Amino acid sequence: MIVALLGFIGAFIAGMVGIGGAIIMVPLLYFIPSRLGAEQLSMQTVAGITIVQVLVATGTAALVHKSNNFIDKKLVLWMGTSIIISSLVGGLGSKYIPEASLQLIFAILALIASIMMFIPKKEISIDGELKFNRLLAVISTAVVGLLSGLIGAGGAFLLVPIMLYVLKIPLRITVGSSLAIVFFSAVSGFIGKALSGQIVWELALAIILGAIPGAGLGSKISKLVPVKAIKFLLALLISGSALKMWFNILV
Repeated sequence: MIVALLGFIGAFIAGMVGIGGAIIMVPLLYFIPSRLGAEQLSMQTVAGITIVQVLVATGTAALVHKSNNFIDKKLVLWMGTSIIISSLVGGLGSKYIPEASLQLIFAILALIASIMMFIPKKEISIDGELKFNRLLAVISTAVVGLLSGLIGAGGAFLLVPIMLYVLKIPLRITVGSSLAIVFFSAVSGFIGKALSGQIVWELALAIILGAIPGAGLGSKISKLVPVKAIKFLLALLISGSALKMWFNILV
């Protein structure tokens, strides 16, 4: 019940701001159950069931954003192909990475992403076809996919700042397209963790039951929320998760 509720919360926020939810789910699953008297989950277990939540949340939310025309197919094709290969490699390799190292990787990535999100940026409007640097898009998503596969994340908390500040993609298109891209990442990450026996299936089922309605509701509300509010909320979420993980590592 605790995992299902946390899955709903993470997926709701994921659908609203255009992330897979790992940046939220990893701290929630790692800290909350033990505070409520349940068993402390290991980082490997958290990473395994988080990738399931990311898979379900991004798939559900992407369908809603597609109906609102907030997904660019070419952007998803180029970045999705790159990330699905690299995150499969990361997912398979994560079994051999110590738990302390996984926590450190997560904390470093979250810190970098939070700093990027607070950089002032003027919203871009596009007329006609979206143009972007394809080589830069492929390389950046390959790096994100490898690292996110290691920690069981879809990687959207890194992809969103890259799409906004490096590739210069408008925020509405970034939100919708990042969900579709991270869905590809989550598929390969899920396969890697499933094949290496890192998923606790009872907890995975619980998180699915919470994630499906949460992602659908969050995506519908996203269309009604102003662009600046979405960006500010995302920046706060990433920063809060980064601070919590660094506190846990250092203290």
